[in-house]
Amino acid sequence: MNDAKGGLVVFTANSHPPSRELGKRIAERLGVEIGKVQVDQEANRETRVQIQESVRGKDVFVIQTMSKDVNTTIMEMLITVYACKTSCAKSITGVLPYFPYSKQCKMRKRGSIVSKLIACMMCKAGLTHLITMDLHQKEIQGFFNIPVDNLRASPFLLQYIQEEIPDYRNAVIVAKSPASAKRAQSFAERLRLGIAVIHGEAQDAESDQVDGRHSPPTVKTTGAIHPSMEIPLLIPKEKPPITVVGDVGGRIAIIVDDIIDDVDSFVAAAETLKERGAYKIFVMATHGILSCEAPRFIEESAIDEVVVTNTIPHEIQKLQCPKIKTVDISMILSEAIRRIHNGESMSYLFRNIGVDD
Repeated sequence: MNDAKGGLVVFTANSHPPSRELGKRIAERLGVEIGKVQVDQEANRETRVQIQESVRGKDVFVIQTMSKDVNTTIMEMLITVYACKTSCAKSITGVLPYFPYSKQCKMRKRGSIVSKLIACMMCKAGLTHLITMDLHQKEIQGFFNIPVDNLRASPFLLQYIQEEIPDYRNAVIVAKSPASAKRAQSFAERLRLGIAVIHGEAQDAESDQVDGRHSPPTVKTTGAIHPSMEIPLLIPKEKPPITVVGDVGGRIAIIVDDIIDDVDSFVAAAETLKERGAYKIFVMATHGILSCEAPRFIEESAIDEVVVTNTIPHEIQKLQCPKIKTVDISMILSEAIRRIHNGESMSYLFRNIGVDD
């Protein structure tokens, strides 16, 4: 496949060399060369993009993986998409394996739904289609007024479990919080394994206590509400002591989640599982952000192995911590690009995927 045969152009819109590695893998699988585009940072930190080949009437796919400087990465993506739009591209598909600001997809007190803002900016820049993977919340798809294909990394992680964990039949799939229980259940049912849920850990940033429902002041104001119409206050939540629902004694514990960034909760979960008798602990996640001191904390923890995909480059973190392993997902992204370009159905890539997966 090449642009002479089908009008396909693949760009990587990132000035950070390690972030271009996934784009090269995808292009290699498609049998095309990376399109010629120059992405630079000016001395005043402005982003400059120059498309160096014709894209008129072609299907353009812009691959963008997130670097540590996420805001610069977003601007590189937006400017590249807009440059393709003004250069008369037929269609512009964004390939963002990890969607930035996806954790900020709910209203929190007097904050904002930032992922909605990012979606609007991308559509306004000229995006006509989006390919992403394991959105933090599936409802984010509704923020776009263009088609969104939310691919899944679970088949690759399940394959890793079956091929790289010799005694996986003696494993139990663990959700480190009740919020992760559906994902853990999906893994457990496909591997025919048991499930365990850790309950009672400290509140995280996505708890109900920090959403917009708690933003009105609780102090009574004279004359504000008629005495006969007083609104009852909701009793605040109080987490119980940490408990593990399910048997992990003498078993391999496999913690599954979509994102691993701040590893404190994973390290605490691993310690709890060790105390309950688990003899080996794995962590499986789609997006390995692994910020700050995460590699060191993992290396010093009870976790035996952390398995993530290459949706986000993390080669430096792997050098700092040998426990971090990578699963390549370029195959499914390249197949999605091929099908969209050829006008083929995408349903093949969503086989056996349910609403809760």
